[in-house]
Amino acid sequence: MTEAFEEAPVHRDVPPGPSWEELVTAALLGTDRRTPPGAPPGGDAPAALLDAAAVETVRRRAGLRPGPAAAPLEPAAPDPRPVPPPAAGRRLATLLADRPGPGSGRRSTAPDLMELLPQWLAAANRRGFAAPPELLPALLDAARGRTDLRPAALAFAGPRAVWLARLNPEWRFALRSAPGGGAALPGPGETEAMRRLWEEGLFAERVALLTAVRARDAAAARELLAATWATERAEDRLMFLDSLRAGLGPADEPFLERALADRSRNVRSTAAELLSALPGSALAGRMAERAGSCVSVDRTRSTPTIVVEAPHECDAGMERDGVVATAPAGRGERSWWLGQLVEAAPLGGWSARLGGRTPQEIVALPVADDWRDELHAAWCRAAVRQRDPSWARALLGAPAAAEAAGPGAVSLAERAKLLGTLPAGERAEWVAVFIATHGLSEAFQLLGVCAVPWSEPLGRAVVDALDIARDAGSYPWSFSGVMGLAERCLDPAAAGRLEALTAARDDPEDASPGAGGYWAEAFQRLVGTLRLRAAMLAELDGG
Repeated sequence: MTEAFEEAPVHRDVPPGPSWEELVTAALLGTDRRTPPGAPPGGDAPAALLDAAAVETVRRRAGLRPGPAAAPLEPAAPDPRPVPPPAAGRRLATLLADRPGPGSGRRSTAPDLMELLPQWLAAANRRGFAAPPELLPALLDAARGRTDLRPAALAFAGPRAVWLARLNPEWRFALRSAPGGGAALPGPGETEAMRRLWEEGLFAERVALLTAVRARDAAAARELLAATWATERAEDRLMFLDSLRAGLGPADEPFLERALADRSRNVRSTAAELLSALPGSALAGRMAERAGSCVSVDRTRSTPTIVVEAPHECDAGMERDGVVATAPAGRGERSWWLGQLVEAAPLGGWSARLGGRTPQEIVALPVADDWRDELHAAWCRAAVRQRDPSWARALLGAPAAAEAAGPGAVSLAERAKLLGTLPAGERAEWVAVFIATHGLSEAFQLLGVCAVPWSEPLGRAVVDALDIARDAGSYPWSFSGVMGLAERCLDPAAAGRLEALTAARDDPEDASPGAGGYWAEAFQRLVGTLRLRAAMLAELDGG
């Protein structure tokens, strides 16, 4: 084909027309100011210009020599996983096609498909499915617009997502999310390849490598990091150090102890935090001694009382062990230092220091001179950091207690963190009793840490509380956050039991106008969403 173009005869008797540049100039200036070459002036000039442009366009296209063929694309890496059953694939296409419309201030009774997409992806990933190839562009478009979808969407898309991202700049987030833009990491036996990637790779590749090695061999990852530690940038050292949280153990202590002398304050602080999570570490012992000298029980009073003598200075040793000397604005220095010492001290040592008492007994003791809030808040942070369920239970208190906020300074946000240290079943049971006692107005943060789907007692407590709110005449959108959680977290099997709630009821005398109808719509949407979730799971299972 190329040779035919190159050897085509040239007809010398055809007069050359005006050049393309001349025609463009005439068009820009206007034919009244610039007559096209070879065209008569006057009213026929515009038509002559268009005719000449048409002829020149054909001439340019006909005489164009084709360029060299581009190298063919390398095919995407194979994905051995099966695609979902056909019905599940059609459901995914429907979920991806749904787009939020303009807000009207009131939701319809139809389920929110955009909120069901994360659940569909999570269920498909649990079953080991791969994305149908024809839906990959829509899947990547959805993940581009919603960062919360990206981990599950990219896991579902597999290696083809990286392949497509190299062809479309709008999907470049997939390259950033994959280690080294999707490059395969060296395996356990590829020592030389691992060393070369660690020493020469991009930062994202090195983080991915360190994380992967840490997951299978904690000691090997630590040795890899130690080999180049002195030459790494401070911000890189901080990121690399954070990878040691996975599989943290006593063998990491010597490396972390050396990191306490790092030039970067952030690195020193992270190393101290990791060491304080090791109850047997030397740093934990030093912190326990410091904190113990500040907190004691005064037995001379009629009721044993905890007394606190906060540090009067932050010495060099405390700073080396991660204590930040400068307090935030509005915070007293001594209370700031005390909180950091207590937070880093092993919780297991307080029983011996405070008269052999259990965590529940310690938390129940009065605290002199208004130090209770500071002390309990520090113990909360320690219980979360050290994943200590005994102290978490003591600080949580009874869910049916009169005060919803909890004992001392234990706020709802802190209670949510403490709940995260408990087993899933115990967590759900605690929140169910809390809701039955205090209602839903304070429960949103607590529900967010419960395992999905909610257990039957927790789901029943939430639905009963919503029904009570309806009987009280409130508008349902006052509880829209909890209702949204219920749509995503209730067990789909509860749909049949909730059917009775979908009927409209007469509004009580003191109810907000129209509240009954709005509640009926909200429960209709809840039941419809639960049934749709059940159908999604059945389709993924081939039903």
